[in-house]
Amino acid sequence: MAIIDIVKYEQQEGTIVHKFPSCDLRWGTQLVVYPSQIAFFAKGGKICDQFTEGTYTLKTNNIPLLNKIINLPFGGDSPFQADVWFVNTLQRLNLKWGTETPILLEDPKYEIIVPVRAYGQYGFRINNAELFISNLVGNMPHFNEQQLQTYFRGLLLMKLTDIIAKKIIYDKISILNIPTHLQAISTFCENELKPHFENYGIKIVLFNIISINIPENDASLNELKKAKNLSARLKITGKENYSLERSFDIMDKAAGNETGAAFINAGLGLGTSLNIGKHLGEQLMANNQIVPPPIPPAVSYFLVVDNKQEGPYTEQEIRTALEANPHICNLLAWKKGMPNWQPLSTFQEFHNANVENYPPPIPE
Repeated sequence: MAIIDIVKYEQQEGTIVHKFPSCDLRWGTQLVVYPSQIAFFAKGGKICDQFTEGTYTLKTNNIPLLNKIINLPFGGDSPFQADVWFVNTLQRLNLKWGTETPILLEDPKYEIIVPVRAYGQYGFRINNAELFISNLVGNMPHFNEQQLQTYFRGLLLMKLTDIIAKKIIYDKISILNIPTHLQAISTFCENELKPHFENYGIKIVLFNIISINIPENDASLNELKKAKNLSARLKITGKENYSLERSFDIMDKAAGNETGAAFINAGLGLGTSLNIGKHLGEQLMANNQIVPPPIPPAVSYFLVVDNKQEGPYTEQEIRTALEANPHICNLLAWKKGMPNWQPLSTFQEFHNANVENYPPPIPE
């Protein structure tokens, strides 16, 4: 095998570590180390001497540790054997990462568990080449970016799941508001990941989260949006006004029901209940030959809600609404025969009406 007179490596795209293909060197050989490279001499699996950028002639004063191991002569051109490794210390900023499966996170604001996907990019550089070779490279003649990504994919995703969840919970960030906090979450993740990479001689110089999102077809996304809308309505209208609004929404739906008005809490059609009562009454009259008095005509009531006239409502609908929300008695009301609007609380049929004065709806 020919004796080597010059040792160098011209950097290739994606390569992090390159082992020089020959270990047969000559005393006086030239070693060329390019910028952003570090060269190591190793013998018997042990790293000896280290060189940064520059051109060196291999002599005793340049490789003192290697000289002690193999007893190099002080002159002449005697050959010797040693492994030479080149490590690239350039920054790499375009490595991609992404979650292969969704991360389950609980929204700290609305307490709904949602699956989220995240992806981004990161950058690194080798800041301790000897530690990097010892812990990751070993005796491999070549080590590139793809191998590094493979090594760290599991560690990266496992740590990110905990780190992202910790940041979201600590800052109480709703999943729906994450896009406005990506920079802060990215910085937090970078600081948390640095110690894990430094154990391998690697320094994280960039970590960006490009997106954290919920799959659009996931049912939990709709639940989260509903919770947000409800929270916004409660904040704008107030809890009491919202409760009042809900009471009348239900009353309006009951009025439009084909079976008649509905009991608010039980969800039973009043018309159905009256129909059952009718059959029961017919049976009793057949047995006892008792003729009841005529049923009084139904009274229609109108209410003022948010300065608008609402109704008509039946007496039973008003009573059911009062059971759900006693504040309704403060609304202005009117029925046939009245000259003016008056508070509902002044109506004799609803006087002192509240939940305690009326039994709950009859179960189905």
